[in-house]
Amino acid sequence: MTYKLLRKKRTTVQLLIGLSFIVVLLLIVFFLFKNETFETDYVKIDKNKIDPLTADYDTFHLDDSRKSKQIKYGYELFINTAEYLGPKNGKRERSFSGNNLACNNCHLNAGTKPYSGMLIGVINRFPQFRGRENKIGTIEERINGCMERSMNGKPLPPNGEEMKAFVAYMHWLNQFAPEDGKVKGAGYARIKIPNRAVDLQKGEKLFLNKCASCHGEDGQGIALQDYPGYLYPPLWGEDSYNIGAGMARVITAAEFIKTNMPYGATYEKPELTDEEAYDLAGYINQQDRPIKTNPEFDFPDLKKKPVSTPYPPYADTFPVSQHQLGPFQPIMEFYKEEYGMKKTK
Repeated sequence: MTYKLLRKKRTTVQLLIGLSFIVVLLLIVFFLFKNETFETDYVKIDKNKIDPLTADYDTFHLDDSRKSKQIKYGYELFINTAEYLGPKNGKRERSFSGNNLACNNCHLNAGTKPYSGMLIGVINRFPQFRGRENKIGTIEERINGCMERSMNGKPLPPNGEEMKAFVAYMHWLNQFAPEDGKVKGAGYARIKIPNRAVDLQKGEKLFLNKCASCHGEDGQGIALQDYPGYLYPPLWGEDSYNIGAGMARVITAAEFIKTNMPYGATYEKPELTDEEAYDLAGYINQQDRPIKTNPEFDFPDLKKKPVSTPYPPYADTFPVSQHQLGPFQPIMEFYKEEYGMKKTK
């Protein structure tokens, strides 16, 4: 065999080897996608082995797919609500929020901090019955409840871009949660409610010692300089939540304060006692704030109204002042004896 034929045969063999390698590589990629080893947004992992409380929820890791962009927009709306939806956003048609607060002011760490109204797992618990409307509601309705109360604004269009982005972000936060949506750290941590009325003098002293450095002695917070919003939000006044917000209830506010305030406190390492959180919450919620439109339409079944709801009407004869400042145990006992209802808030 001549050298020329040997060289030709060697080239043919090399070509066949190269083609075989490419075919094998293509088959590997095909079966990987067929078995969904990869997803469009990120590498698929066994989500059942990820702790939802310690998972990485940084949107920076998302790609630029349409779905990921929607999640990122939802995150931006959540963190910088006033910039996109507030009264100073420069787009009147998108000024849905009536104040310059952010969702992140109440749902801390972008909705991922335990016992701060944490949103991990929440969307799996909807549709959900809520006594405030006395019906089963959707997640969209729940979001709009926050818009009208905590944000003192008006509802987002249910099928609008912003609502879809909020829901997409909440779905993404739900990726490691169990099917029933029950995750440790949901809602707020219970406190032992003191069997007495709020001590407003102690509450004021606590506020000045523990809260004023961030929220100001006048409770008006520290505003951002370059765009709408706050470094630390106001706790009362015209730019705060209205009386219809859950945080306007002493018991709810005390539960939030106990495990989250002063800034840096956690469920494991609180800085306040139950009694201190109670007095502090009562003092803050006795200050002037916006009145929600038509608050009398809340809780069609008045028996379902939380005992610390600060505005009437009620299904009892206790004075408004006692619903605002306690003691709450006599009110709870009344509902237990009269209606067989066990109330904890």
